[in-house]
Parts: sequence; structure tokens; C-alpha cells
Amino acid sequence: MRILVTGGAGFIGSNYIRYVLREHPEDEVINLDALTYAGNLENLHDVEYNSHYHFIKGDIARPDDVSKAFSLGVHGVVNFAAESHVDRSILNPEAFIRSNVLGTQVLLEAARQAKVDKFVQVSTDEVYGSLGEQGYFTEETPLAANSPYSASKAGADLLVRAYGQTYGLPLNITRCSNNYGPYQFPEKLIPLMIIQALADKPLPVYGDGQNVRDWLHVEDHCRGVDMVLRRGRPGEVYNIGGHHERTNLEIVNQILAELGKPLSLVQFVQDRLGHDRRYAMNADKITRELGWQPQIDFPIGIQQTIRWYLEHREWWERVRSGEYQEYFAHQYGDRTENTPAGGRAE
Repeated sequence: MRILVTGGAGFIGSNYIRYVLREHPEDEVINLDALTYAGNLENLHDVEYNSHYHFIKGDIARPDDVSKAFSLGVHGVVNFAAESHVDRSILNPEAFIRSNVLGTQVLLEAARQAKVDKFVQVSTDEVYGSLGEQGYFTEETPLAANSPYSASKAGADLLVRAYGQTYGLPLNITRCSNNYGPYQFPEKLIPLMIIQALADKPLPVYGDGQNVRDWLHVEDHCRGVDMVLRRGRPGEVYNIGGHHERTNLEIVNQILAELGKPLSLVQFVQDRLGHDRRYAMNADKITRELGWQPQIDFPIGIQQTIRWYLEHREWWERVRSGEYQEYFAHQYGDRTENTPAGGRAE
């Protein structure tokens, strides 16, 4: 199978590419990524010479870029490409509509024309809105997005569904809970708090810190997405959840404890606009139909993640400084390049 992975230089996309090349060495992966601030080819340094890996610099909202990717011959599409940070969406909603809605439509149309075997839209639990203290999101929960980011993802999900209903495109939508693990961009909660704590700087916590999230290790998420690509029933939505609910304050306190840092570093700040109180996923459907279950317990996974950031200081220091962006801007400029047969983008 030749799989087009969009946003493959980002956190989840790069972990997914690595997963596919390891678990399905007969497959080929085409990575289409615009290399914006969160896209970093250093995330894939260990596979860049793999002959089954090919990189194309391109924007999913630009039809010409997408056409170049499909010209290589595509059997399956996994769409990770998205603007994904809620705070940024509050400041600049337009960028999220362009990437997450328009970009998805451009991809869908190309996939329809190419008659791909499967299109998988990777979405988020945030499209469901906010939960009270009880209950769980299921695949039948109505969409009730509360931020420009989640609204743009909900809009993309509806477009994906429409392409299945109208054109018969074989597709699935996956909706995951909060991911964590290696190569996560440092604006997200867990890597941000680790890095702040290592520098003995204040750890900013929104509101009272009691917002609850369900945490899913990125490796478990990638395995679930891959199962859906290969065996998911066309037209179905699958929730992928970690079954590990924690308040933001519990996460922060655990990071401080693991690093031997004082709780006095916690600094409560003004709450985010429209901040959802609780997310929690019911993932019974993907377990029942495909046999997926999370395999990495959160207490072990968070320790491994903290250790990864301790051992990869050079990576996140370059990311925070913007050094890697300057390097790739110099290497690629505004061009869209296909990688040669050897796998490395030149």
C-alpha cells in the first residue's frame, strides 16, 4: 500500500510514519507537509534515507501541491495536517479555517478523483464540546464545538462525511483524546510544563487547574489509526481514547514530582476563553470491532515522556529557538520538491 500522510512532519504524523515503516515494511509512505512552525523534519531523521519514505513540501490547501503528491500513486490517505492549538485559533481563526476546512476539501477532491481505497480523517474529541462530571463521548454524541479550532475540525468532519454520502468515497473519521509522547511541540501542556520546570520557571495553569482531559499515548493513537485505515468499516467514526482522565493540575504536579521540583512553581493564570471543562472518550466501538485497546498506562507513559525530553534537550531547544525553521526555509524555500528514490528530500 502507498499511503499519503499529510502533516507527517508534525507530532502525531511523524510518529505514525515511523509506526507504519516499522510495522508494515512493505508499504510506502508519502509525507506531504508545509513545514509551518510545528512541522519539523528532524522528527523523522531516523527514516529519511528509507527507500519506502518520500517527502513532498506542500500545503494541503493548495491544489497544485496536493496533485503532485497524488501523482506518485496513492492507495490510502491519512489526514493529520491541521492547525491544532486552541489559543492560536482564538487569536487567528482564519488560518484554522483555511488549513482545517479548505485543506480537507482539497484533499477529499483529490482522493475522489484518484479513487483511493480509503481516506482517514484524524479528528479530535474537542468537536463534541464539553462534558459534565459524568458520562463519556460516544460516536453518536452531537457535535458542539466551542472554539474556532474545534469548530474548524467539526466542519472538516462534516465535509468528510458528505464526500462519503454524496460520492461514495470510502472513508473513516477517528476522534482521539489528548495525545502525549515524544516529539510534541513545546506549546502543548505536557512538554511546556516539563521544559518550564527544567528551567525553574513558573508553570502557567489556566483557571483553577481542574479541567479534565483523557490522555492517550501517541503510540497507542497511531496503532488505532492504522487499524482503522486497514480494517475500519467505510463510513464509520471511531473514538480512540486513553482511559486516563487527569486534571491539568494533577498533570503539572506529577511532572514537578518526577523532576524533583517544588509545587511553588505552579502559577495560576486567567482562564482560556471558552475553555471546555472535561473531555472523556468511550472507545468501546474500536475495541469491539477492531480489537484496539491502549497498551501504555499513563503513569509509565508520562515517565517515559519526561525522560525523552530530558534526553533530547537539543531537539526542543532548537524548536523553541526557531533554528530548525530557518534551516528548512533555506533548504526548501517556497518550492515543492519530490524526494528522490533514496527517500531523502534534497
